Amino acid sequence: MASESGTLYVGITNNLGRRVWEHKNEIIEGFTKKYGCKRLVYYEYGQDVNGAICREKQIKNWNRKKKEFLIKTINPKWIDLSKEMFGFKEF
Repeated sequence: MASESGTLYVGITNNLGRRVWEHKNEIIEGFTKKYGCKRLVYYEYGQDVNGAICREKQIKNWNRKKKEFLIKTINPKWIDLSKEMFGFKEF
């Protein structure tokens, strides 16, 4: 998730649509609400929760430049992918 100013959030979930909706509607207190991270700019799917946790930790430890490169591999314009995936309006 990203904010309009470019702040990035990395997390895992077992239901991407629900989790994006929660971020967009500021349902849960925390980092994404505080910094306004409401745009889905990158995602990965996996079947193994342990693998997902390891991947989350790996990405969280990357520097910003490496995270930006990863995002640009699938989303060079940093558009909100949730609009097309789930029909969510852009914030």
